[in-house]
Amino acid sequence: MIVISIVLPAMLAAPTADILRGLFLWCFVPAAILNVAFVLENSPSIVEALKGHPGYFMGKNYLGEFSAIPFLLALHEMLYPGWRRVLGIVVAGVAVWLLFWANSKTAFGLALFVPALAALTLFVRKISRLSPAIILLSIPLCFVLLSTVSHFGIERISYMLYGDSSLTGRTVIWDFANSEIARRPLFGWGYQSFWLAGPDAPSIVDARGWVKMMPDGHNGYVDTKLELGYVGFGLLLAFIFATLHGVGRMADRAPARAWLVLSLALYIITYNFLESLWMKGYEFLWVTFLIVAAEIGRYWRPVPLRRAAYGSRSQGPGGPAPSPGARRPQLRAGLS
Repeated sequence: MIVISIVLPAMLAAPTADILRGLFLWCFVPAAILNVAFVLENSPSIVEALKGHPGYFMGKNYLGEFSAIPFLLALHEMLYPGWRRVLGIVVAGVAVWLLFWANSKTAFGLALFVPALAALTLFVRKISRLSPAIILLSIPLCFVLLSTVSHFGIERISYMLYGDSSLTGRTVIWDFANSEIARRPLFGWGYQSFWLAGPDAPSIVDARGWVKMMPDGHNGYVDTKLELGYVGFGLLLAFIFATLHGVGRMADRAPARAWLVLSLALYIITYNFLESLWMKGYEFLWVTFLIVAAEIGRYWRPVPLRRAAYGSRSQGPGGPAPSPGARRPQLRAGLS
């Protein structure tokens, strides 16, 4: 229901509709301003006790996850002149301020890292003509190869960044989850049927200690295998791969917008390694990823030859259409 309610209206929207700009103006800008009010209202003692400010969310990690999205959208707004650039600068400053008060090192680091990675990916794609999905897939494959040869794994990286090799206990949860995946590897335990799904839930019956009370596995990919098995996990990977592959065609028509959607997609894909966000309707990052996928889908079809002759190929959905008076000279030039 959530996928249809988001993707179908986006695909049926007028070509001039700018969905990402609407997402920025009507969703994330008001939410960022509202979070500023919540941060200023609470006392410093609460912030110190929580090791970070939650805003109006249930925890500081949620505020960090949220704040990176308006920051990335604001970077894109700064590419345009006039009041859009001014608003982008203001919102980017507010988002950085919220990231600082949330004390979410992961969100802050990814917010700075993924735009650079997206730009590098599109640059390599332009030179090599390879799909962005293939370029990005080579990164985890190289990491797996490196960790196999040198034993430089995620635990070592976690210790270097946070001084804790368990990623604040996440590796303990993942070890338990992997043991449960091995019991039902094909189709899993059922969607939303493992963690805290009643008094006889598998997580409560099989887990030990504090792991019993976990609401999820703190890893979207582990939870997908846990709930939907390797069949569901394969479908999720296919969806992610197709989304990243579609960015390549968008880059041919709207490079700046392709950089934005790739940055958003990389942020959500990477954050799912530490939090379970895939296919949960109450997670705003999952909803944002669906909007990004729908926006990429709007650019999937090639521009008709007649529209290309009118000179609108570089605009794509959301771009201004040429005036009727400007069409005839362009068409004559194309025919001549």
